[in-house]
Amino acid sequence: MHSNHLLLEEPIRMASILESSKSTFFPAMSRIVGTLGINSQSVETISACLKAGMSVARFDFSWGDAEFHQKTLENLKIAIKSTKKLCAVMLDTVGPELQVVNKSERPISLQEETLVVLTPDQDKEATSNLLPINFSGLSKVVKKGDTIFIGQYLFTGSETTSVWLEVTEVNGEEVVCLIKNSATLSGPLYTLHVSQIRIDLPTLTDKDKEVISTWGVRNNIDFLSLSYTRHAEDVRHAREFLSKLGDLNQTQIFAKIENVEGLNHFDEILQEADGIILSRGNLG
Repeated sequence: MHSNHLLLEEPIRMASILESSKSTFFPAMSRIVGTLGINSQSVETISACLKAGMSVARFDFSWGDAEFHQKTLENLKIAIKSTKKLCAVMLDTVGPELQVVNKSERPISLQEETLVVLTPDQDKEATSNLLPINFSGLSKVVKKGDTIFIGQYLFTGSETTSVWLEVTEVNGEEVVCLIKNSATLSGPLYTLHVSQIRIDLPTLTDKDKEVISTWGVRNNIDFLSLSYTRHAEDVRHAREFLSKLGDLNQTQIFAKIENVEGLNHFDEILQEADGIILSRGNLG
């Protein structure tokens, strides 16, 4: 695939940077994928990442808008030219991610051994007793005794920014939970994980398709990180979608395994994907 935006000299297939080094002396067998975000958006920081060995820049669309990521990509181009280090572009989709929505962005304090209600009504304000979520079908797939985790990455048992809930009751579309540890949630969005539960949402969402067909096409992305891949069919569907978008028919797909369902179908996913990403945080 030709990524003309980022090349320094003659065109090459950017995915080739993941191939083993041809050097006969201390060949580099590993490659580094670096996520570019708020703290790594400047040309200086990106240049330092390239010099340290970053081969692929990951753009995570679960946060930040297209304008923010475009500015970061423009800085990446400048850094590539100044350092003369090639770097491919990876677009990371949002996927069927369940989220708690806090429109006010005010911190929410949750107290251990008290009850909190999860509601699909996103017009309601998030409080210590009520948390709006972006999925209307949660009440249909959970039952009393199920566990729900809200936050980011690994839960250690001594967290103060992530919370563990136990379902005590399902009331219509709302789910009543017992809070198992005190915590304070900060920010507009928090990821919600439900153990052993299948979420009936498409892996490649309408929002993902819009981002890929606009930002992805404009920037001729080299890799697509397919979040929450659960079946081989998810990869086949994504590849079919990319095949209709010009040069993106050569974009490689990395299946991102983030839950038990994906783990259970790991072998079949491996046969379809060009690479695998294990999301140790969500799996944890």
